[in-house]
Amino acid sequence: MRLIASIQKRLAPAFTLDVVLSLEPGFTMLFGASGSGKTTLLRALAGLLTPDSGSITIGQRVVFSVVPPINLPAAARDVGFVFQHLALFPHMSVADNIGYGLGDAEPGLRRQRVRAIADSFQIGHVLTRRPQDVSGGERQRAALARSLVLDPTLLLLDEPLAALDHATQSRIIDDLRAWNASHGIPILYVTHAHREVFALGERVLVMDRGRIVADGSPSDVMDAPGREPIAQIVGFENLFAATIVDRRPDAGTMLCRLAQMGTELEVPLAHTKNDSSVRLAIRAGDILLATDKPHGLSARNVLGGTLAAIRREGPTVVADVDARDRFVVHVTPSAVDGLGLVAGMPVWLIIKTYSCRVVSA
Repeated sequence: MRLIASIQKRLAPAFTLDVVLSLEPGFTMLFGASGSGKTTLLRALAGLLTPDSGSITIGQRVVFSVVPPINLPAAARDVGFVFQHLALFPHMSVADNIGYGLGDAEPGLRRQRVRAIADSFQIGHVLTRRPQDVSGGERQRAALARSLVLDPTLLLLDEPLAALDHATQSRIIDDLRAWNASHGIPILYVTHAHREVFALGERVLVMDRGRIVADGSPSDVMDAPGREPIAQIVGFENLFAATIVDRRPDAGTMLCRLAQMGTELEVPLAHTKNDSSVRLAIRAGDILLATDKPHGLSARNVLGGTLAAIRREGPTVVADVDARDRFVVHVTPSAVDGLGLVAGMPVWLIIKTYSCRVVSA
């Protein structure tokens, strides 16, 4: 089974969905900032939004086309769609929710298919309960089972695990991976979580302003973005303009001076179109923070500075460090307590050479 789509849809004066897409069986992760068009793309593929032009083919079936005019309704496209907000019917049992789309299927066959998909997602023991009487993870499994019991030819998932803890996410990811190993359909999975990209993704697409701006393996796209806009989208919080002051081919590195305050960093050697000017990207989570000057490290970049501000953002603590240039650093709450971090104290930053990415503007 394969998906081929070319879609254009103008939604506002400043926003047009313009996507050309081909998906093979397996997981393709769709990553991007809020408002980039991810959910809009899923809605167009599912038949919940009509494109202005283009075509959508799933397997051998054309489900949308301008010429000749074809626009199959959502119910006829054989597409499973799981929203972030599950929309399970609260007055119905888990079994009736899962079997809702089976319609007029013979009762015995209906029960058999519901039981089989429920067992594969480990919720066979809650089939008689209502959604409000089961856990969040069990509700999410029920929503997935409801879409998959119909044996769709394409599965669309819109941040389906966003509200769950990591342990529950991991178990559901394992079940979903096992299900698709035996069914082999294209799955387009919207997420904001790097963890889900690496846990499930065989391929990653990055969207920005209605277009796909990056396409590749998780490591290529998420860890080695070639362009600054993509680095911003995939989570590189520190972005700097810099000048190359020394190239060291034998060591595979070069020395760069940041444009704003002149901080020098050793970074991987890169061949750039411009002989001297580069852009550097560093993830906040790749920077280590110390309260004493470190010694005997393999890391080549050790910078002294002042902890300018510190704040909690969910499970992460964000530290703003003034080390001549301003750096954003992510640490854990336990690290804050253990190091006694408070605004105004002197600190040291440790940055590995290969934590610095050279990107184009």
